[in-house]
Amino acid sequence: MSLPTTPGPSDRSPQHARRARRSRRGPAVLLTALVAAAATAVPLAWATEGDPTGPAPAVTEAAARAEAPTSEPPAPTPTCTPQPLEARAAAVLVVGLPGVTRADDALAQQVVGLGVGGVFLAGGNARSAEQVSALTTGLRAAAGRPLLVSTDEESGRVAHMRQVVGAGPSPRRMAREESPDDVRARAAETGRVLAGVGVDLDLAPVLDLDDGPATGVIGDRSFSADPQEATTYGLAYANGLADAGVTSAVKHFPGHGRSAVDSHRESSLVEAGLDELGTTDLAPFQAAVDAGAPVVMLNHLQYAALDPDLPASLSPRAYALLREMGFEGVAMTDSVGMGAVNLRWDFPDAAVQAVSAGADAVLATDGNHATRMRDGLVAAVRSGQLPEARLSEAAARVTALAGGDPVAMSCLDVELPRLDAGAGAGATAGAEGPSPAP
Repeated sequence: MSLPTTPGPSDRSPQHARRARRSRRGPAVLLTALVAAAATAVPLAWATEGDPTGPAPAVTEAAARAEAPTSEPPAPTPTCTPQPLEARAAAVLVVGLPGVTRADDALAQQVVGLGVGGVFLAGGNARSAEQVSALTTGLRAAAGRPLLVSTDEESGRVAHMRQVVGAGPSPRRMAREESPDDVRARAAETGRVLAGVGVDLDLAPVLDLDDGPATGVIGDRSFSADPQEATTYGLAYANGLADAGVTSAVKHFPGHGRSAVDSHRESSLVEAGLDELGTTDLAPFQAAVDAGAPVVMLNHLQYAALDPDLPASLSPRAYALLREMGFEGVAMTDSVGMGAVNLRWDFPDAAVQAVSAGADAVLATDGNHATRMRDGLVAAVRSGQLPEARLSEAAARVTALAGGDPVAMSCLDVELPRLDAGAGAGATAGAEGPSPAP
């Protein structure tokens, strides 16, 4: 994304400039500023009790600034006509295809015809490498445009492409038994198989901290409870995927390891203080951002330090924190069909609130709701509930991630970060936390 950069020598790389800007920040300081701003802010419509689709209260200009993500939006391209509102709304959706194994399936044809930004392939979509390859080839042919094809292959117990890539050890076991170079090589091999069948986005690795029971909600999906070790191994896995040409999505920001509650069923409140979050849970994410992570997934937990009544995936302060940490890529929700969100907000409402809060990509593992979500976003823009500029920014980022032209989509020229294989390898932010300066 085109953002102002810190003046410096002409030979500084974009990654160097990003890290220089972030070195003056730290999650604890940014969080403190966010909470201080909240003291005088009037809640936006989706943060109030009652019907989330009801009329929004009056919001002062200062309050709106306090609630909004702090990243500076890209400048519109002069004399450019964006795609129709419906196309931009569909472009922010990444949806699953329950039970679909062939591209000519009615649901598959419906969602690609709608213009979704991407699809999500779960275990039920994968029977063999040949079958998945035919499916992804057919989906892209039907779409007639760049289309993200994502899956969730963490290795261990969350491995939706196990039928294709084979079984692998859990992240916790990797960190105990293998070196970071071994993990990078393992992830590169996984990435080569995924790329070979047409998958270009893996919703991994987990950067959450957890040393609890292996079968816990995060459990052995976490590389470690130690921020430095989790960073080292998490970035090794992400770099391995990148070596094979597959994009990684680090998750679950701002950190899921403190909660034993499964957000597939319900949400829970994380009570940790600002300083504690800044030096533990947020440290691996700061290192990933500094290394150029292109995608960050937000979880559905509630945080007392942010918006205690909203899941992070729908929290303006959570997205503001992520942007203040220096993130310039695609902010993605966990699936909005999970109970922590869906028991309170229907799919269209969740999509509107997520994008309004700062999400770029909205994940829903059931594409049967895609049309309603698209229509909900369009209606929200037309009613003034969702700023059109925010939707355009989100659509531009997801389009760029898919390999499309963000200017043709939204008249916005965005540049997404790319993972820097040399940054964060030693987890310099892990042991002591990011530099104070969120």
